[in-house]
Amino acid sequence: MAEIIRMPKLSDTMTEGVVAEWHKNIGDKVESGELLAEIETDKATMEFESFYDGVLLHIGIQKGETADVDALLCILGDEGEDISAILKEAESAPAAAPAEEKPAATPAPQQAASIPSPAPAPTPAPTPVPAPAAVAAPSSNGRLKASPLAKKMAEDKGIDLSTVAGSGDHGRIVKRDIENYTAPAAAPAAAPLSITPMTVAGQEGFTDERVSQMRKTISRRLGESKFSAPHFYLTVSIDMDNAVAARKQVNARDDVRISFNDMVIKAAAAALKKHPAVNASWMEDHIRYNHHVHIGVAVAVPDGLLVPVVKFADSKPMSFINAEVRELAGKAKSKKLQPDEMTGNTFTISNLGMFGIEEFTAIINPPDSCIMAVGGINQVPVVKNGEVKVGNVMKVTLSCDHRVVDGATGASFLQDFKAMLENPVLMLV
Repeated sequence: MAEIIRMPKLSDTMTEGVVAEWHKNIGDKVESGELLAEIETDKATMEFESFYDGVLLHIGIQKGETADVDALLCILGDEGEDISAILKEAESAPAAAPAEEKPAATPAPQQAASIPSPAPAPTPAPTPVPAPAAVAAPSSNGRLKASPLAKKMAEDKGIDLSTVAGSGDHGRIVKRDIENYTAPAAAPAAAPLSITPMTVAGQEGFTDERVSQMRKTISRRLGESKFSAPHFYLTVSIDMDNAVAARKQVNARDDVRISFNDMVIKAAAAALKKHPAVNASWMEDHIRYNHHVHIGVAVAVPDGLLVPVVKFADSKPMSFINAEVRELAGKAKSKKLQPDEMTGNTFTISNLGMFGIEEFTAIINPPDSCIMAVGGINQVPVVKNGEVKVGNVMKVTLSCDHRVVDGATGASFLQDFKAMLENPVLMLV
């Protein structure tokens, strides 16, 4: 008998999935527990095993297609079994939406476009300037050389002798020069200035990329958080001199390694045990105060952000936290995290200090009521015992959901968190 396999819900926030890969083809035999396909959820790409034995008779969602949870994924049955009735029923449901990346068609190469210059405003023609003619040679005393008759004729005809070329001895102007004189033509008006349009060297273009399931979930969940939870922010500066010295001493051992992030996680976990109001969640009609401490650690991945969870962080030494965070971060970046490894957080830490960020604010990660944004450790002038010295200072900002946490509650938590890092020995108590 044919068995219908539907798109599984592989995470608590998954509403749709993408078939990343099929490991069986139509007509292949499939055994229970055998790898059937890989499904991309909103958090990771996960292997999906068959629950039944049979032959793969139909694939309802092709590789790269998106479908809602519970959509028809495939059908297993006996070889040659008639499944037309099942398929007819499935046809009435919306078809799977293709989810392959669709780069926008790049425009065909064209000649570089020219930017037309604006038409120049009309400019009055310049006043004509007479073209210089051959000038009569001046006499030794600076006067023009011209015969008396030539002077008389030039005066009668209104001719300027300075524009007449003399043909007599030493350039002297004589009668025939006046008789043959032609007034110089006016200089042609200057041609309008021709502006060559600027040529654009580059070419416009773009590529559209399908939004991943992870990015869709980030957009939806953090959008809901930002606009539904009334955020407020508390920032504190922490003297990290003792933490720097303690870490140096611990890492001097060959068998142990800890990071500042491990110290932050441990200090936050210890402070949360003292402040259950911060280790809480808004549940619409009630507030949940968690008795356990599960700290989510934001990890950047190519598609966005994953938050693996260090469970019972308050009861683990920093060396254990270090090993666990390393393992979870590696799984996050390779998309191998399992659902139980990224759910259940009661508090979240986002650390951008390793990127040189001094201070920032973060959006609360539901269902938490708080998230801590951790900046880098910077050497700055500080006043100690009335003297200015160089100190190691780290800034953290706590984002709080005002429906759960009040300002004084958040501030009290930060006081204890700060005390833990400024005196690391307190984390051992």
